[in-house]
Amino acid sequence: SQRFTIESTDVEAVESVSREISSLIAQGVSIEASAPDYYYTKLDDVKLTLIETASADARTRAQRIAENAGARLGGVASARMGVFQITGANSNEEFSAGGSFNTSSRNKKARITMRIEYRIK
Repeated sequence: SQRFTIESTDVEAVESVSREISSLIAQGVSIEASAPDYYYTKLDDVKLTLIETASADARTRAQRIAENAGARLGGVASARMGVFQITGANSNEEFSAGGSFNTSSRNKKARITMRIEYRIK
């Protein structure tokens, strides 16, 4: 018996090989295989964009709340970043307090939650 792992950025090829395993099993070859894992390898490239977008959204929401309350938005009192959640696109996966990192779905959705408290004037 032998164990091996295939790593590749060519997702199509890996999926093709994964599908072809059933033909080997049909020929009597004893194989134990698991479904491919999919990793998003450029998360560092999108982290800042996610943080910027979440921060801007928080400010917009706070401005609307302040305006509806008859006040103006002041400076930031505190800001905290939550964990990154990487879930399957169009899935109903639960978020985790420690963050989610889906490897079973080829298509992913990345999220971050920002908690920003503003002063009001």
